[in-house]
Amino acid sequence: MIKKPIVAANWKMYKTPQEGVSFVSEICNLLLDKEKPTIIFCPSFTSLFYMNENLSDSGIELGSQNVYFEPEGAFTGETSVGMLKACGVRYVIIGHSERRHIFNENNTSLNKKLHVVLDNGLVPIFCIGETFDDRNARYTKMVLKEQLTKGLDGVKGQLIDRMVIAYEPVWAIGTGVNAEPKQVEDTHLQINGLLAELYATELVKQIPILYGGSVKPENAKELIEVEGVDGFLIGGASLKLELFSKIIEIVKNNYKG
Repeated sequence: MIKKPIVAANWKMYKTPQEGVSFVSEICNLLLDKEKPTIIFCPSFTSLFYMNENLSDSGIELGSQNVYFEPEGAFTGETSVGMLKACGVRYVIIGHSERRHIFNENNTSLNKKLHVVLDNGLVPIFCIGETFDDRNARYTKMVLKEQLTKGLDGVKGQLIDRMVIAYEPVWAIGTGVNAEPKQVEDTHLQINGLLAELYATELVKQIPILYGGSVKPENAKELIEVEGVDGFLIGGASLKLELFSKIIEIVKNNYKG
């Protein structure tokens, strides 16, 4: 079975609700009646409700950049999975490197988030990736193995195809430096191998593995043609209509599956 490619926009702490609604309205008009990849917008929490209203019947999905693992309680500043579902969210980014390295989230807390997302019928976009020092020291596979093993601990094999994995080398996020196609191919093959070690099931082959890290129209074609790359998780380029729409078109025309 050929997997459908994914193009996910991580807007981080950019765009007000009004700016977000305007952006998705324009993208919907551009893509009207066109065949397209699975497109996911992950805006800030404040925009989720408004964007959900504007994405209805568009075929475009809504995602969250984060979630807390408790259903409710005295957790100032946090957002529960129930609140996300009430806003029409279907996808949730978990473990983005900025959450790991700026907010000190660890594999244990990320594992709790992963379980609560799966238990509530949503789709996690689970991010993994190594730092520049890790890669230079040839620790990439070791780091990815630890992130996958601890992050997916307790996740049953029959649920594994309800996930998306995003490989984002930390040294390529927001730096303008992207991994070379051969580096991406080798690492995605490693990830596939690690998943096969963890789960003795054919469902592993159905897990989309995205690449993220300074993706732009200039490099999108060579990256989407890499074996094992099933789409992109995009930061900066997803904030600009012209760039993001070009990447969507490139993915649609060049994804091999």
